[in-house]
Amino acid sequence: MAYVILIIVIAVLAVAAGSWLLLVRPRRRVASRPAPPTVEPPGTGAQPAGSTAVDQAEAPPAPARAQLPPEPVLERPPPSAGRLASLRGRLARSQSGLGSVLLGLLSRDRLDEETWEEIEDALITADVGVVPAQQITEDLRTQVKVAGSRTADEARAMLRAELLAQVGPDDDRSLHTAPHAGHPAVVLVVGVNGTGKTTVSGKLARALVGDGRSVLLAAADTFRAAAADQLQTWGNRVGARVIRSDREGADPASVAFEAVRAGIDEHVDTVIVDTAGRLHTKTGLMDELGKVKRVIEKITTVDEVLLVLDATTGQNGLRQARVFAEAVNITGIVLTKLDGTAKGGIVIAVQRELGVPVKLVGLGEGPDDLAPFEPETFVDAIIGQPQ
Repeated sequence: MAYVILIIVIAVLAVAAGSWLLLVRPRRRVASRPAPPTVEPPGTGAQPAGSTAVDQAEAPPAPARAQLPPEPVLERPPPSAGRLASLRGRLARSQSGLGSVLLGLLSRDRLDEETWEEIEDALITADVGVVPAQQITEDLRTQVKVAGSRTADEARAMLRAELLAQVGPDDDRSLHTAPHAGHPAVVLVVGVNGTGKTTVSGKLARALVGDGRSVLLAAADTFRAAAADQLQTWGNRVGARVIRSDREGADPASVAFEAVRAGIDEHVDTVIVDTAGRLHTKTGLMDELGKVKRVIEKITTVDEVLLVLDATTGQNGLRQARVFAEAVNITGIVLTKLDGTAKGGIVIAVQRELGVPVKLVGLGEGPDDLAPFEPETFVDAIIGQPQ
C-alpha cells in the first residue's frame, strides 16, 4: 500500500514539474519575414538614400507650373494713305444721285430759268446750303454762257471744276500728329452724343499705328463707363495704352491731364483724348470742354481739335458745329456715316460755316473705314468720273 501511494505522489510531482516548465520557459522569437522589394514605375529613377516608399507616398505632390495666358496678337492696320480711293465705290453708291441729277440738267439742249431753279434745288436738297447753292448755280450759268453749246463730257468737266472749287482743293487737310519739342502731339476729339467720337478715336489710333506712330489714348468720357471700355478694346487691338479713371463721373480734365503727362514720360508720338458727348444746348458742358483744353495746355499744346459730325444730320449738324466752334478752337471736321443716307453737300456747307476743312470721313463700320478726306476723289465719286 505504501508503495502504491509513493508511485502516485511521484506521478503528481512529475506532472506539476512539467506544467511549471511550460509556464516559465521563454518563447522562441519568430524571425520577421523581409518585405518584398519595391518595384519603381518606369522612368521614376532611384529613390534618394534614406527615403522609403511610405515617405514618397506621403510627400505632397510638386506644384504644377502656372499656365500663363497667351500673349494677345496685335493687329497690323494698313497705312492711312490712299484709303479714300480704295473706299471710293462705297462713296459713289451713296453720292452719285446728286451727280446724275446735275449732269442730266446741265446736258439739256436748252437751259431756261426753270432748269436753273431745278439745279439750285438739287444742290440745296443735297445739303450744300442755300448760299453755296446759289453761288454754284450762278457760276455754272456764267460758264454756260461763255462756252455756248456743250457736250456731255464738257458738262461733266464743268460741274467737276465747280464742285472741286467749292470743296477747296488747296485747303490744308493734314493731321498734326507728329511729336514736337520732346512732347507728343495732342488730338482732342469732341462732338455731341451719338456722332461716334469714341469709334473715331479708336479708328484714328489704328490709322496712326498703321502709319508707324506710337499712340496713347485718354478715356476722358467719364460719364459713360461703356465709352472707356470701348476705347480700351480699340487700344488692346493695336497695343495702344489707355489712361482711364476707375471712378465713374471723375473729372475729365484730370484724366486728360494724366494721359498727356504719361505720354510725355513715355515718349509716345500722339495722345488722343476722347471726350464726353456734349449736348450743344447745355452751356455748362461746353464750359467744361473748354476746361479740358485749358488744363492740357498747362503742360503742352493741343495740336488738333477734331469735331465729329454725323453726316446724316444735315443742317442740324451745322448748328452743333457753330456752338462747338465758340467753345474751342476747332481745327478740323470728321464726317461719319458719309456712305449711308448722307448727302455729300454737307462737306461744302460745314466748311463754309466754320472756315475749317473736313480732314477725315467715315465710310463704314469696319475698323479701317476712317479715311483722310481727298477733295478730288470725293468729287469724282459724286459725278461718277471714271477712275
